[in-house]
Amino acid sequence: MAALPLRLSEAGRPELLVVTSRETRRWIVPKGWPMKGLKDHKAAAIEALEEAGVRGTMLRRAAGHYSYWRRTRTDFRLTDVVAYALKVETVLAEWKEREQREARWANLLDAADLVADPELSTLIVRLPLDAKVMKFLGWKMPG
Repeated sequence: MAALPLRLSEAGRPELLVVTSRETRRWIVPKGWPMKGLKDHKAAAIEALEEAGVRGTMLRRAAGHYSYWRRTRTDFRLTDVVAYALKVETVLAEWKEREQREARWANLLDAADLVADPELSTLIVRLPLDAKVMKFLGWKMPG
C-alpha cells in the first residue's frame, strides 16, 4: 500500500509530496507492505511518517491503485499497490528515513513527471477528477 501525501499550495492548488527510493533514488510516493493488525490506510500513514516525515488525516477509501516492477535480488516482479490519500497536517523537520531519502513538494503535473512508474504517474494526473479525494483535501474546482 502507498500514501499520497497531499496539501493545498498557498495558491489553493493540490500538491503531492514525493520521495526518492533508498536504493535507486527514483521519485516515488511513500509505500510499504501490509502490517499485521492494521488496516491498509493506517499502514500507509505509518509509511508516510517514516519515509516522508508527514502526518495527517487518511482517507479510508483507496484513491486508486498502480503496478510497478519491483527489483528483487534475482529478478523483477510486477507488484500491485493500493494508494490512499493523506491530507498532510504536519511536516516534521526530523523523521526516521530523513538521511536516506530526498522529499519534494510538487504540483500534480510536475509530480507525475517526476515519478518513474507510468501507472503511478497516471494515478497522480487523475487525482483532480476524483471528487471524494479533492473534497477531502478541501480543494474546489476553479470556475
